[in-house]
Amino acid sequence: MSGIRALRVRLYALGAAAITIAAALGVRAVFSGSFAKYAGDALYTVLLYALVVAVAPRGRPVVAAAVALGISWAVEFGQLTAVPAQLSARSGLLRLVFGSTFNAPDLFWYVVGAAGAYGVHRWWLKRDRARLSGAYPNRPLSGPLS
Repeated sequence: MSGIRALRVRLYALGAAAITIAAALGVRAVFSGSFAKYAGDALYTVLLYALVVAVAPRGRPVVAAAVALGISWAVEFGQLTAVPAQLSARSGLLRLVFGSTFNAPDLFWYVVGAAGAYGVHRWWLKRDRARLSGAYPNRPLSGPLS
């Protein structure tokens, strides 16, 4: 992957991160209850996935998914200690990042987020490889691999 392609991947990943934040805030503004909570959990891992890709644009999707999921789980299991609750009491932003209490179903929703981000990333890579191979000769080259 050339330096320009890596830069494009980073920019797309940062754009995906911004869209994910907007989606999470939108979900919180429009919905409540379990749907909002678990959608937020999944989107949390999607955001981490996008940030992992932004930091390591040459990484494989399965690695990005594993890292994002691992961080999500580490934060969740960290909630079994008093540290996240103490941090969350200091700042609303820290509360969004670390939460405050452990909730076992969150672990499943982090998997959903990682799997969704992985699937979209794989689809995007496949789409761009097809364009680069000439499968779509009338379409301009665009996307993270062009």
